[in-house]
Amino acid sequence: MSELHYRLSDDLKRTISGVNETVFRLLESRFCVEIRTRLPGLSIIERENADISGLYAVLDQLKIAARNGKVISATELTRMLDPTDSASLQLEGGETIPTTPIFRNRMGVSVFAKTKAQAELVSAVEHNDIIFAKGPAGTGKTFLAVTLAVSSLERHEAERICLVRPAVEAGESLGYLPGDLKEKIAPYLRPIHDSLAELLPVEKLRKYEETGAIEVAPLAYMRGRTLKRAFIILDEAQNTTPEQMKMFLTRLGPHSKAIITGDATQVDLAKGQKSGLTHAMNLLKGIRGIAQVEFTATDVLRHPLVKDILNAYEKDI
Repeated sequence: MSELHYRLSDDLKRTISGVNETVFRLLESRFCVEIRTRLPGLSIIERENADISGLYAVLDQLKIAARNGKVISATELTRMLDPTDSASLQLEGGETIPTTPIFRNRMGVSVFAKTKAQAELVSAVEHNDIIFAKGPAGTGKTFLAVTLAVSSLERHEAERICLVRPAVEAGESLGYLPGDLKEKIAPYLRPIHDSLAELLPVEKLRKYEETGAIEVAPLAYMRGRTLKRAFIILDEAQNTTPEQMKMFLTRLGPHSKAIITGDATQVDLAKGQKSGLTHAMNLLKGIRGIAQVEFTATDVLRHPLVKDILNAYEKDI
């Protein structure tokens, strides 16, 4: 049996462990390990059929939640690992949201809505074909949208996924970046690739990309196409012009869905140019089959200071 070490401060260890270390006992049973807590951090002893990658993924989630002031009990953790359709997550103020799993990632950990806005996005996708999801960075918009798309592909509801971003950044032009076209656009598409890599095993992701079942491309590649039986995501949509947004929305073919995500406070278009995201949300409001979900700073899932930073900037506007 080999022994591993997981770095964890004493304060976070006490917060995460639960009464009588019930959380650690649950993890031991679920991932076939022994967890020792007396020394700094956690000592992890591998047993037969141990799933160390899965254990580390869950410990990372527990650590992030604890840093954000959220204590996940053994009961909630059980629902995260083996959720049922009736499970729910209690938010601050007593409000609950359903925790029906959307997808199990490559580590076997269930992905589900963690905030009210995320739950609204999941519901909106079930009942609409075009969904706008607007809000600040760190609210999980893109990752959740990609998860919904991958889940749809895996269930054979969609035949392909198209993940699209406008290649726009303040003060830069693609022509001045080094490398060929693929190398030039790679930095813009990196966040989407990272989400896919977290959800799917390497070999399966490679196979999907080689067969064209998953396509990650700049927005310009969408011109002139009609996408049938596809799940399409337009990320960073605040950096589209109204003309580009119209072009994207009219690519939608039969039996397809589209999620458009963006943050209206981070527009990198040239000064005086109107954002296609804001324009489209105002223009298309109220049309049946088109939904809009607003994320706020309260939905931020990153470091707790991010919420304070966003609130400070909102007050300064």
